[in-house]
Amino acid sequence: MSVATEPKSAVTEVSETELKRLQEEFEAAKNRLLEARRSQKPELVRDYELLGTWSVKMKLSDMFGEKSELIVVHNMGKRCTYCTLWADGLNGFIAHLENRAGFVLTSPDDPETQRAFANDRGWKFRMLSTKGTTFTHDMGYEPEPGTYWPGFSVFRKDSDGKIYRTSKDIFGPGDLYCSVWHLFDLLPLGVNDWEPKYHYQA
Repeated sequence: MSVATEPKSAVTEVSETELKRLQEEFEAAKNRLLEARRSQKPELVRDYELLGTWSVKMKLSDMFGEKSELIVVHNMGKRCTYCTLWADGLNGFIAHLENRAGFVLTSPDDPETQRAFANDRGWKFRMLSTKGTTFTHDMGYEPEPGTYWPGFSVFRKDSDGKIYRTSKDIFGPGDLYCSVWHLFDLLPLGVNDWEPKYHYQA
């Protein structure tokens, strides 16, 4: 007479001690990466001119406001549900972000499209259009005309008015810049092929 047993999991159970060790290794590696980014030689950039709300031109130097540091999001625009998800998340932190540094989101969409889409999403951050400029290409996020990559550029403005890009990164599923992926990772089935949508049925 056979005795029924529960099937063994294909995943080996990991102890709390091992989990803690892995977490510490991850944090240490992340800190090394951040230090490596900060050690890169700053890249002098020109004072680009982009299109703001109502097609008013705005210089890169003016985007800093009263701050000496500026975070620029290179967003692919209305065409991308993933970029929209990242922007939705950043929108929730906008008061904190703008308290620390200048912050703007750029995309190749024209100002009118940006304005309508931002109103639909409830976005509160400043948006600037790169349409008709070389800014996105020069920053490395438009490898071919009309082909865009999402990411970030961080700039510093010195007392003499010179602007330097001090850091950059791309973003995508599972990165450090969008918290939903890390919450999904905690679920038993993980992300499970989930993809973002503009709107969800209740």
